[in-house]
Amino acid sequence: MRLIEALEICRRTLPPEGRTFRAGLICGFTPLHLKTFLEAELRQRLPDRRVSVTTGIYGDLLGNLERLGPAEAAAVALEWADLDPRLGVRRLGGWTRSGVEDICHEVPRRLEAVGDALARLASAGTIIALSLPTLPVVPAPDGPSWRLGALELAVSEALGRFAGAMARLAGVHVASAASLAAVSPLAERFDLRSELAAGFPYTLSHAGALAAHLARLLAPAPPKKGLITDLDNTLWNGIAGEIGPGAVSWDLDRHSHEHGLYQQMLAALADRGVLLAAASKNDPEVAEAALKRADLLVARESFFPVEAHWGPKSESVRRILEAWNLGPESVVFVDDSPMELDEVRRAHPAVECLRFPAGDPAGVWELIGRLRDLFAKAAISEEDLLRAASIRQNAARRREASAASESPEEFLAQAGARIRFSHDRADPRALELINKTNQFNLNGRRYTEAEWSAYVRDPAVTAIVIHYQDKYGPLGKIAVLTGRFDGERFLVDNWVMSCRAFSRRIEHHALAYLFERSGARELVFDFRPTERNGPLQAFLAEITGRPAKGSVSITRGEFEQRRPRLSHYVETVAE
Repeated sequence: MRLIEALEICRRTLPPEGRTFRAGLICGFTPLHLKTFLEAELRQRLPDRRVSVTTGIYGDLLGNLERLGPAEAAAVALEWADLDPRLGVRRLGGWTRSGVEDICHEVPRRLEAVGDALARLASAGTIIALSLPTLPVVPAPDGPSWRLGALELAVSEALGRFAGAMARLAGVHVASAASLAAVSPLAERFDLRSELAAGFPYTLSHAGALAAHLARLLAPAPPKKGLITDLDNTLWNGIAGEIGPGAVSWDLDRHSHEHGLYQQMLAALADRGVLLAAASKNDPEVAEAALKRADLLVARESFFPVEAHWGPKSESVRRILEAWNLGPESVVFVDDSPMELDEVRRAHPAVECLRFPAGDPAGVWELIGRLRDLFAKAAISEEDLLRAASIRQNAARRREASAASESPEEFLAQAGARIRFSHDRADPRALELINKTNQFNLNGRRYTEAEWSAYVRDPAVTAIVIHYQDKYGPLGKIAVLTGRFDGERFLVDNWVMSCRAFSRRIEHHALAYLFERSGARELVFDFRPTERNGPLQAFLAEITGRPAKGSVSITRGEFEQRRPRLSHYVETVAE
C-alpha cells in the first residue's frame, strides 16, 4: 500500500453505526506514517468497524505500555533504541568497548521489563501484535560486518529468549521476521534522514509492510476449510489415462519432485483437519488406481468426495460443496489449466482459484506458501480433526435416513445421540464457530479476537458451547449461544451451529436447556437476516409460528407448545 492510498482510506467516512475497534500503537519512535498505514490496513480488514488507533509519547515504550487506555488490541513495534538508547542513532557516545559491554548487560534487563508489561496487558484481555526490532544493529566496531560480533550475538540471544517467551503467552502474536523480510528487504528499511529529522526511522515501503503484518496479527482473515484439487499434471506429473496410473510421477528421478512437495502439503493440511477433494476429467477407474498407489504421499482416504468424469469441473465443485455443506468462500480450487480455473471461477466467484504451475518448481513452491497462509491456524482443535470423518458419517447417516421406513423422530431415537453443554468462556472454539458459521447464524456478527475476549469477560454474559455425538461418531463442539438477562427475559446476542449438525434437533435442545437453566419467561433473539442464514430464519419461523423479522421473541409456553419430542433420543448433560 502506498502512503497516498493509506491517507485516502483514513479520510473516508467511518461506518455510522459500526462497533469501534480500539487499538494502541506502542513504540518508542515517532509513530508518524506507521500509524497511518496501520489504521488504513485495519480499516480494510474491518470494513464494518470504526477503527481508532492511539499512540503514546516519544522515547518511552515502557511508559506507553503502562499508560495504554481501554483498547481491545495493541500493536507493539520494538526497535533497538527501546532496548538501550545507545543502540539508536540519536544518542551519541555508546560504541566504545565498555559501552558495548554495558549494552550487552542492559538489553536482557530491558526485555524482561517489556515482557512483564506485555504479560500484564495480555492477562487483562488485550490482544497484542508484537514485532521485534526490524532495523540493522548499529555498526559498533567489534568486528567486520560479515562476522557475528559480540554485540550482535548478545542481543540476538536475548531476543530469541524473549520471542520464545512472548510467543507462548496467550493473546500475544509475534510477527514472523522471515515473512517480513520477504516483502521488505533489510537493506531497504532504514531511513537515517527521517530518523534524524523527525524521529521516524522507517522508509515508507517498510512502514507499509510492517503495518500490514501487524494488522494481519490483530485482525486475521478466517482460514479456509477445504481444498479441491485437480489430479493430472497437478497432484502428479503426467496424464494417467494416457501413460497409465503406474507411470505418473512425483519424484526427483523423473524431474517431477514439485508434485511430491504439493502432495506433502496436502497431507499436512489433511492432518490438521482441512477437507480434501478431487475434481478431475478422467475415467473413474483410472483416477482410483492412481490415487490408491501405495507411494502417494497423501492417503486416498483423505479425499472425499472424488469427482472423476468428463463433465464440467464447475459441476464437480458444486457437488463437492454440497457434500461438504460449505460456502464457496471457504474453499480453494487448484488446477493446472487456466481454462478450467476460469470455468470454475465464473460459476463460483467466491471460490479461491489458484493455478498449479506445472513445470515451474519455483512457482509451485510459491503456491505451497500461499496455501500455508490460506489454511494455517494458530491452534488445531478436536473439531478440526473430526471434520472429515463427520462429513463421511453424515453422508452415511443421510443414506440410512432416506432408506429408513420410520419417522424422523424414530430414526433419531435409534442414533444414540448425546448432547453436552459447557460454560467455558475461554474456549477458543466458540470464537471460531462464531466467525466461520454462516447458515445457522443469528445475525452474521463477527468478532476480532480482542473484541470477543472483551465480550466474554463481561460477568453479565452467559456463554454456552454445545458438544454432540451419536452412533455415527462425535461431531465435537458444534454450536455456541451467548446472551444476557434483562429481567425475566434472556437476550440472545449470538447463536450459531455448524452445518454438520443440521437436522438432529440440536437447536431445539439448545432452547430447552436455555429456558430450563435461565428460568426466563421469554427469549429475545438479536436476529438480522443475511444472505446465507436461511436455515436459521426457517427454524425461527417454525418455532415461533411467524416470519423472522427484526427482533424475534418466543415465550416458554410457545416453545413448549411447538417443540418436537426430544427426550426419547438424546441425553443432556449440563456441566
